[in-house]
Amino acid sequence: MRILIFGASGQAGHEIVRQALDHGHSVSAFVRMPTKLKVQSPVRLIHADVADPQAVSRAVPGHDAVISALGVGTPLIHDPVLISGVENIVRAMEEHSVSRLIYLSFIGVRESRSAVGFVLRYIAPIPLHEEIADHETKEAVIRASNLDWTIVRPPKLTNGRQTETYRVGENITTLRPISLISRADVAHFIVREVEEQKYVRRTPRLLH
Repeated sequence: MRILIFGASGQAGHEIVRQALDHGHSVSAFVRMPTKLKVQSPVRLIHADVADPQAVSRAVPGHDAVISALGVGTPLIHDPVLISGVENIVRAMEEHSVSRLIYLSFIGVRESRSAVGFVLRYIAPIPLHEEIADHETKEAVIRASNLDWTIVRPPKLTNGRQTETYRVGENITTLRPISLISRADVAHFIVREVEEQKYVRRTPRLLH
């Protein structure tokens, strides 16, 4: 499968690239700073800015699926560039009839915040207010599209090992005060979802 990954040079993006390659997929990495992408296997590098609609439009054709693992440049602040970037991705995919999109979001958005423990439900939304609001805006853009999207909602990401013991579902919950999941496990789910398409036009949560 030919997969285009936005945000490939971030920590989560690195894991997605690595695991997609391990599964034998052809990977294109859309990155603003190619030197940050450190992978051993061949990857088609697309050096461009997601805020450039023409660059995004040129990148999308020829792919079977698109994954967005775009992360904020500066934590805790509103990032309009990423919102424009997601709008550009959706527009380009609709224009070029590439329908499959997986977007890495956050379980702390309003719709799923009640699924987690005290810290993520009541404390984290205070400092993360801007980031959460941005996720909600980007989710709304995606859900209003005609794409075959999947919005993935994990809790706080770590650099822990790949366990493959996480739970997946739209209504699962946890009583843990602080919920964590490794980027490796999130990447495992995303690559598997690209292949299996079990959650098309759905919003699965990932929890231990």
